[in-house]
Amino acid sequence: MSQTKHRIYTTSFASVYPHYVAKAEKKGRTKAEVDEIIRWLTGYTQAGLGKQLEAKTDCETFLAQAPALNPARDLITGVVCGVRVEEVEEPTMREIRYLDKLIDELARGKAMEKILRSSPQS
Repeated sequence: MSQTKHRIYTTSFASVYPHYVAKAEKKGRTKAEVDEIIRWLTGYTQAGLGKQLEAKTDCETFLAQAPALNPARDLITGVVCGVRVEEVEEPTMREIRYLDKLIDELARGKAMEKILRSSPQS
């Protein structure tokens, strides 16, 4: 079995990002909401996200350098691109699928607090 990396790993995050924004905007959501989801998942600040986009960092590095992957991300379940995200074995691919799933939920009109797996604050 070949150990070739999936093409998405070496694709720049900056080239994938406009697709996330377009998918959201097509459904009446905003770029700000897409950014909020990415920041929630990765721990990047808005400035940090901007730097990664400018640098055209590849997806694998973008996730590897994420300041603080959200511990609540393991609450993200369901199917994206015909794949059950919680069953994806390869860690980087699972992170990519998590992001895909969150953007899908945004495009489907789900409320931000549900997408961001917020529990009521006590």
